Amino acid sequence: MMDRIMKVFTFKQEVYKEVEDDASFTQTAWMIVAVVAFLNQLGSNAAMVHFEGVSWVLSTIGGTIFAVVGFGVGAFIISWAGKTFFNADVTFEEMVRTLGLAYVWNVIGFLGIISLVGPRLTCVTGPISFVAGIAGLVAWFLAAKEALDLEWPETIGTVMIGWVASLVISMIAAAILGMFGIAGYGVSSVLRGLR
Repeated sequence: MMDRIMKVFTFKQEVYKEVEDDASFTQTAWMIVAVVAFLNQLGSNAAMVHFEGVSWVLSTIGGTIFAVVGFGVGAFIISWAGKTFFNADVTFEEMVRTLGLAYVWNVIGFLGIISLVGPRLTCVTGPISFVAGIAGLVAWFLAAKEALDLEWPETIGTVMIGWVASLVISMIAAAILGMFGIAGYGVSSVLRGLR
């Protein structure tokens, strides 16, 4: 598995063909998405520790759940759009395997944990996360192209449809997690008051 992950980080497109044809990789792809989403959320929400630890935990758990659901919806919509609009010969499981492997780029979000040392260090991690996000998007395009077997314009259009769906889920998740943050702050305030 580490060999495949390194191929993703070095943009070796053939790795997506390997996992597209490897039906046993489906569970591994979901595991990669769940673990990477958790690490990403852990780092992305780390600044909350300085305010409330409970909010950090709730946001990390909730964010992980929403990230995995968003990934699944995005993979479903990309495979559906590819089949519906461009007659792509792809299954949901093939899309999960290829996009799930490409999802490893999101682990860079874990660098946000550096903000525990000092919130000002986000000026270092922010640009790194931005570049990693762009690289992750490129990896998604490469993975989707392999699974969809379409030309670049069709692949880009199909991925953008799935990306918009994932973005909508992320915005809904952010609103809900914001409420968790407020609730977490309220619970910890009550607990402090009981001491």
